[in-house]
Amino acid sequence: MSWDFSTEPEFQEQLDWMRDMVRREIWPLETIWPELGLDGLMRAMAPLQEQVKERGLWAAHLPEDLGGQGMGQVRLGLMHEILGTSPIAPLAFGNAAPDSGNSEILAMNGTEEQKDRWLHPLLAGDLHSAFSMTEPHTPGSDPTQLATRAVRDGDDWVITGRKWFSSNASIADFLIVMAVTNPDARPSQRASMFIVPTDTPGVDILRDVPTMEHPSAEFGNYGGHAEILYDGARLPAEALLGKEGEGFIMAQHRLVPGRIHHCMRWLGVARRAFDMMCERATYRQAHGSLLSEKQTVQNWIADSAAEMQAARLMTLHAAWTMDTQGASAARDQVALIKFFGAKVLHDVVDRALQLHGSLGYSTDLPLEQMYRFARAARIYDGPDEVHRQSVARHILAGYQPPEEGVPSEHLPTRRDEARQRFGALLEAVTAND
Repeated sequence: MSWDFSTEPEFQEQLDWMRDMVRREIWPLETIWPELGLDGLMRAMAPLQEQVKERGLWAAHLPEDLGGQGMGQVRLGLMHEILGTSPIAPLAFGNAAPDSGNSEILAMNGTEEQKDRWLHPLLAGDLHSAFSMTEPHTPGSDPTQLATRAVRDGDDWVITGRKWFSSNASIADFLIVMAVTNPDARPSQRASMFIVPTDTPGVDILRDVPTMEHPSAEFGNYGGHAEILYDGARLPAEALLGKEGEGFIMAQHRLVPGRIHHCMRWLGVARRAFDMMCERATYRQAHGSLLSEKQTVQNWIADSAAEMQAARLMTLHAAWTMDTQGASAARDQVALIKFFGAKVLHDVVDRALQLHGSLGYSTDLPLEQMYRFARAARIYDGPDEVHRQSVARHILAGYQPPEEGVPSEHLPTRRDEARQRFGALLEAVTAND
């Protein structure tokens, strides 16, 4: 068995290029992104996308046989650590959520006709998509309670229900919708997935929901979270994605690697906040000395560095496990990093904001936006509590209650057993005394 924490020189060169390009070309776009609008943003991204394609880094999240670069989860994780430093950087690399996850679902479960119509244009960057699963009146932490229905009517399917937080739906060309097709089946086999063009009659994208992150959300912007009414949306039979009743299985295949990408992007955000915190400490003076000389500030910096390193190693180990043993083997590790990484992100950003005082609280720095972004990390793709519960259940399954209710480490009991086991030795030692 060997542990290797090195990165191949050729791929490290790619990472170095990515880091420089994102800082030099994409960070400046953040400051005028709202002024550009979606069309302007995509025009600015177009030459960057060509550079990415030339370097073989486009759509790196898919295997080569499915139209991607076949990077694997560890390399993807290292890439997303860089891309996470900016909310718009993934657009330049063809792996922005939710398009990246939707392309994986299409690649693994779509028919050849579905791939030709939706996957290939999506990978080319010619289409946008959304994943429509979360509902306003059922708990997102328990998707077995989904209420949106898809009912057969002749050769067609008719979808009725309401969804929200369908990210990017207001700019999407098509939606992947999770709907209940057999309410009497086992909970994990009730739902199916459908490809729904956004111009389908009966699909009404009502609004982009204002959120803590985007409190003044405007309809039709990249990064919005839409509320959608499905009012008898009629679809042909070929709109069914994968097999009927396999929606939950397909969703898990999408979400498990997606959580690794989330966690590495969070580390990118945390690192950017950390750099701002350290920079501030070097020049800001208070009470007769630099902030860098204050013990509390030194503790914040040290704690942040340790927590980020721990989260990074945990996430890359989960990625390595997925690459070498498959997604199922990494499930507990992914659950661990989901709630641990979210806390690290929040705590590092919070310390950086605190260190900047009123400047950090203002919109003159990106820290307040990072803080609002960090709060959502504890909710989406499964709330912290669900992941903690899952991890704890699996851990506890490896333990059994002790006989007669006596703890296995109970010292008086162990001492009596030891005296019986080593009685001859104890007697000999006592005799010598």
